[in-house]
Amino acid sequence: MADFDSFVVFAEMRTGSNFLEANLNALEGVTCHGEAFNPHFISYPSRKTTLGLSADQRDADPQALLDAVSAADGLNGFRFFSDHDMRVFDPILKDRRCAKIVLTRNPAESYVSYKIAKATKQWKLNDVKRLRSETITFDADEFDAHIARLQAFQIKLLNALQTSGQTAFYVDYEDLQNVDVMNGIARFLGIPSRLKALDDTLKKQNPGSLADKVENFDDMAAALARADRFNLTRTPNFEPRRGPSVPSYLAAPSSPLLYLPIKSGPTQAVEAWLAGLDDADVDALVGKFTQKSLRTWKRDRPGHRTFTVLRHPVARAHSAFCSKILMGGEGSFSEIRSVLRKQFKLPIPARYPDAKYGTREHRETFLGFLKFVKANLSAQTNIRVDAHWASQAQVLEGYAEFGTPDFVLREENLEESLAIVAAQIGKTTMPQVSEDTDVYAGLLRDIYTAEVEDAARDVYQRDYVAFGFGDYDA
Repeated sequence: MADFDSFVVFAEMRTGSNFLEANLNALEGVTCHGEAFNPHFISYPSRKTTLGLSADQRDADPQALLDAVSAADGLNGFRFFSDHDMRVFDPILKDRRCAKIVLTRNPAESYVSYKIAKATKQWKLNDVKRLRSETITFDADEFDAHIARLQAFQIKLLNALQTSGQTAFYVDYEDLQNVDVMNGIARFLGIPSRLKALDDTLKKQNPGSLADKVENFDDMAAALARADRFNLTRTPNFEPRRGPSVPSYLAAPSSPLLYLPIKSGPTQAVEAWLAGLDDADVDALVGKFTQKSLRTWKRDRPGHRTFTVLRHPVARAHSAFCSKILMGGEGSFSEIRSVLRKQFKLPIPARYPDAKYGTREHRETFLGFLKFVKANLSAQTNIRVDAHWASQAQVLEGYAEFGTPDFVLREENLEESLAIVAAQIGKTTMPQVSEDTDVYAGLLRDIYTAEVEDAARDVYQRDYVAFGFGDYDA
């Protein structure tokens, strides 16, 4: 039995994919069908059909072309770029009988090559006598967008391979001139055929140095020198991915307004406002959605709006600490509380309130809790990362898996912001927002210091950067 039924070459424009395809097609029994899922044509600009399917038929049923590629005689495949039909991306990755080849190139070179090809309108070269030369102007913003797009697709591809337990054959543009590497691809594909020499039909279009091709090369060099090539400024994120938590969503009793709560935020105040919008009690809010029932709710309410509310990281962590750890009682995390007392040596009183537990002890214990949360979010504890202290950036990423909220509001100007949201659905009068949105604010004011701020910023750097939080206004 053959190793694979088909193959795909993941690449981008100006990475040498045409040359790689030509050499794959030189292998006996191998056929690469160009850019089979390019939305503007099927396989090649002049091609009308591929394996009996037209572009219209492919667009109507992309799986049909995937099936045709797998069923065709010999080993068939195609090239796939990040701007091709993404409907087939998941099916390709899930098909373990589809071999994956990943072709990359120095992004600075691919960017310059693309700009030259666009300027000369020459995308392939078979005869050097027809070479069109051109120099280009480097645009830093355009290059940054180019890099971001390439990285996003490569990360998506790598993650899909990792989570499905597959491997790919990685080849760089420079490797394409090595016949042994090409034959290594043949071995990877399980093909007995080998190349004695590389295909010489296609010619390298721009063999000179980048300095010869870029008019403002000094500007390009300076821009690349400033680039964070190794992503040194990135904040590592070891938080587990969170799902959209659809059952926690709350809809107004009758108005087409949906609230996506973030735990340890001003949820009670928002719930009361949302119910009051329809002159109802909180019990009348609609919840316990499934993804199916929420789609139905949205479908039945054209013009609906969704929103969530952020809380300052210091206040949110303090609220989580007070409600779930310090206070005890119903709804608290008694087991985690016990672990924090015994393993992390936090001076949490056996019962709260406690005459011996004053302002100094509260500050000390809260700072200890923040140290625990930092370790917890960094996957350094065996305790679950609870939604009450997970980063708000991670919570919103989970929401985005089902649908991004229309509005991301802030607690500090909640009433004004909610009025704007209500106006979006035609409301002209609305209830007031409780002034007491944070029931633990008084305790926090008593213990808040620069040390507390710095500790919270250390834990929730992602939130501070993503949402522009400044110091807590005590």
